[in-house]
Amino acid sequence: MEWLGPLLTIVFIDLMLAGDNAIVIALAARNLPKHQQKKAVLWGTFGAIAIRIIATVLVVKLLDIPWLHLAGGLLLVWIAYKLLVQEEGSHDNIKAGSTLRQAIGTIVLADAAMGIDNVLAVAGASHGNIWLVIAGLIISIPIVVWGSTLFIRLIEKFPWILYIGAAILGYTAGKMITGEKKIAHLFGNGGMPEWIFIALVVVLIVGAGLLTKAIRKNKQPAPRERETH
Repeated sequence: MEWLGPLLTIVFIDLMLAGDNAIVIALAARNLPKHQQKKAVLWGTFGAIAIRIIATVLVVKLLDIPWLHLAGGLLLVWIAYKLLVQEEGSHDNIKAGSTLRQAIGTIVLADAAMGIDNVLAVAGASHGNIWLVIAGLIISIPIVVWGSTLFIRLIEKFPWILYIGAAILGYTAGKMITGEKKIAHLFGNGGMPEWIFIALVVVLIVGAGLLTKAIRKNKQPAPRERETH
């Protein structure tokens, strides 16, 4: 049962952040013949997951260094906010491979470059347990390969899922910040002040996301104005 909560958190984080993987895979393999597209997806994803496991294990080890929990938690706050306010068209620079090897290379390299948010979030949610990291990522492999595009459609239909994901990332960020040994005494070492701080982090992220979207919506010209111009 001690594993279950963090494991479910890791799997959900992978789901929330797997949209980028699905887009990269689709774009990198789109110019290949159909019989090679499956191979590109499978081998590209396998390579990307292998690199991600290694990177996450390294990050888990690095989090033992003083102040890195605080830095990682603050970065995760930004990642959670970015998840809520990101706009389409951020993957236009992903080039399709003309050969199977090129497509696989593109998938692996692009995932490695874009996967810092996933690596950091999973490392924070694992609480230093490497086996939990590996188990969570292995469970997530079929989700990333086959289910991520379906999950993207689900988010489009039910946008509130995105806010749950951002809240979970915010919770993980709050736990990382309060888990920093250098400042843990400020939060009562696991007492009520810690939970109040984590709740404030979650509210801040979700509130900032809602406010940014509202400002963007107000800045958009009305349909009639578009027609007249």
